[in-house]
Amino acid sequence: MTNHSETTGPYENGDIPGPRHSNGKALVPSVPGADEHQVTLRTPAELADALPYLLGYRPEDSIVLAALRDREGRGRFGGRARLGIPANADDWSCAARQLVQGLVTGSERRGVRPEQMVAYLCQEPAPGETGREVMERLRPLAQRLRVECGALDVPVVEALCISAGRFWSYCCDDQACCPAEGLPMGLPGTSVLAAAATYAGIQVRGSLSDLRARLLPGESASAADRTAALDAAAATLVARILDAEGRSEVARETLESAERIMHRLAGAPPVSGVPAEDLRDDHLLGDDEAAALILGLQDRTTRDRAAGWMEGDEAAPALRLWRALARRCVGPYGEHAAAPLTLAGWVAWSTGDELEAREALAMALGADPDYLFARLLHQACNEGLDPESIRRCLRAEREDRAGGVGQTGPDGGARPEEDTRPDGGAVPDGGPVSHGGDRAGATGLRKPCARREPAPTPQPASARRRRTRGPNPADGTRRRARMASREPRAGLARGRSGSQAEDAGAPGHRSRGDGQ
Repeated sequence: MTNHSETTGPYENGDIPGPRHSNGKALVPSVPGADEHQVTLRTPAELADALPYLLGYRPEDSIVLAALRDREGRGRFGGRARLGIPANADDWSCAARQLVQGLVTGSERRGVRPEQMVAYLCQEPAPGETGREVMERLRPLAQRLRVECGALDVPVVEALCISAGRFWSYCCDDQACCPAEGLPMGLPGTSVLAAAATYAGIQVRGSLSDLRARLLPGESASAADRTAALDAAAATLVARILDAEGRSEVARETLESAERIMHRLAGAPPVSGVPAEDLRDDHLLGDDEAAALILGLQDRTTRDRAAGWMEGDEAAPALRLWRALARRCVGPYGEHAAAPLTLAGWVAWSTGDELEAREALAMALGADPDYLFARLLHQACNEGLDPESIRRCLRAEREDRAGGVGQTGPDGGARPEEDTRPDGGAVPDGGPVSHGGDRAGATGLRKPCARREPAPTPQPASARRRRTRGPNPADGTRRRARMASREPRAGLARGRSGSQAEDAGAPGHRSRGDGQ
């Protein structure tokens, strides 16, 4: 399983207090979003309590790095990055190098090089294991993080392990403050930092698994029925998508159906609680409707047009629909979730929810590491870029289609097979998209940002990852459904982990973690 790194953003104007320098000078930065209210973190306990407020959620099975910088005598948290802890200890060295280099290089790219680091290892005990045993087992990983940071002249001033409701310091051996049995974590929301963060409007949105639950298929007795509906939709729609005229008809039907369901979701009565909201949306979406939409969105052009529902009254029901479709990608259709997950990530980012955006885009890359639209959006979101430039392009193309600009097909939209670009969108700079495979969408951008970078280096076909399944007559149909509208991928390297560690340009790393 692919393990995607996740840079949680620089947040240079909203930092939490850091520890003291080795020279004893206290660093007293401000709580995020409340620079006039300063909270000093002086102990490992206070640093452990700060972690959920740094990320916006409680990490699980994670390595977290928080960069520190000195400004006017105050230590301020800068960029933060998270990576799932690899299940195989042989991968720890690679994972530590990837995460450290990604965060340091990304911070340098933004003009703020970290001066120190705080490292966190978060993992719950396995059955029969204690928290202290977890701490000892992960000690070599903590040491690798310290070595990798030291190699870049960024010392780790504190490294903590959080497990089973307790925490341990790898940097302090003083039994008075850091006993061998660890110290209990404080009750959530009871610290001074929690009060200051609440005052500043900062929320901790549950755990990482809570975030993913909204986007993953659950354990349900209806999974077989949903797989059957997807098989039936694939058998009907794939042949039509492969036909030029039929493809335009499927695109029109898909978008009309999506709009109809969005209106249905928008008019649904409110319910209390996130699980209840998702269950309500699932009940409002039929298996056949969902299957047809999932297959229709495998067409690149259709997906790009659906991405135009990203603001105003359309954004909220669109996000609910993309989440619901991602939850319907069951069994052998897991890779099909890349399209709705990418759309969910895009709408979340466009509406200011960077936390859900990063997780949805990382999960899209977990479903399909070659999904370039997700890879580019994930990198742009991690780098703190403004999504407005993409929104402007989407608005312009929507207006062009409404005005009948360019050649039209049966649905009144641009005919993809006859346009300058295969996806039917206008290229803002007047030039063609340079790389093959999935494009950056209807925006026509090589990357979803003003800055362009070279396309990935091609790899020989023999180096590509091969997926295998047991014999199933429907497999060929499913594969054609995924590939029906994709460009040839000969010019696109199959990156193993999507946008992971892109700040560092490091090679991909496979293990348990993000993108599940």
